[in-house]
Amino acid sequence: MGLTATDPALVPAPEAVDRFRADLTALWGWALADEAVRLGLAVSGGPDSTALLLLAAAAFPGRVEAATVEHGLRPESAQEAADVAALCATLGVLHAILPVTVAEGNVQAMARAARYAALATWVEERQLAAILSAHHADDQAETLLMRLNRASGVAGLAGTRALGRVPETQIPLLRPVLGWRRSELAQIVEAAGVEAAQDPSNANERYDRVRLRKALAQADWIDVSAVAQSAAHLAEADAALAWMADLEYRSCLKKEPMGLRYKPQAPRAVALRVVARIVTELDGQEPRGSAVARLFEALCAGEPASIGNLVVRPNAGGWSFAKAPRRAVKS
Repeated sequence: MGLTATDPALVPAPEAVDRFRADLTALWGWALADEAVRLGLAVSGGPDSTALLLLAAAAFPGRVEAATVEHGLRPESAQEAADVAALCATLGVLHAILPVTVAEGNVQAMARAARYAALATWVEERQLAAILSAHHADDQAETLLMRLNRASGVAGLAGTRALGRVPETQIPLLRPVLGWRRSELAQIVEAAGVEAAQDPSNANERYDRVRLRKALAQADWIDVSAVAQSAAHLAEADAALAWMADLEYRSCLKKEPMGLRYKPQAPRAVALRVVARIVTELDGQEPRGSAVARLFEALCAGEPASIGNLVVRPNAGGWSFAKAPRRAVKS
């Protein structure tokens, strides 16, 4: 069913509005101090983004606009976008529907890339200062647990940051409800008399996230908010490792006639990132973490190894990375 307003009282409870305003101000208050700053909301029509819309419209009246990206992947999506537009009209919020074409391949990844590209163009055209999305604590916890189950490293386990950038741009991407539970956002929508759109994929147990979500609902001993906070701590650790890796890269690399020479000084977790960066720069494509780990272990054992189109050799001064020589073509 589409998103329809059945109650004219669309303003959330004052305590919820105050909490949202405080969260966003703590996140980006220096910019919000300028009354001319306007914000863009990514609103799909689902419960989470609908709650974001209601909260933002109440907390910052006249300073928000909304957009719904229409991927065209489900028959209901066009009507859902139109329903969001209708709700925005009731709230006095300018709204745009952004149709996109999703390339073939990994549908979820392609849809995400198309969505962010469309939102970035919209933000620039409307001269908005940032995009707000409705990622919340349950999203954080689910992602962390899924990646733990796949033996991810720190970079994979790092939670979504409350303040980031839209991919491939410098546009701020704000997640002001990252500390809110899914149930809290759903209650805001329900109290407003709004029926949000429901994506059937959210109930499809073919997806790992759906199965994990149902398991979490039955494990009342797990503190989802605490797990989400751990994801935030891991994000801070990931940022620290990235900073150290950049320092290691700048201080421990030298150019060689055929490539680069790296003399590792940092612990393994940092050195792995430096090796991955070297491979990416010389080979032109980002390597898999498992391939980098195998390369690292071989080099530590004093053995030459290859990765992608590169050969890497240990020597007295470190590890030398170079393009593999081209094989002669027999005529």
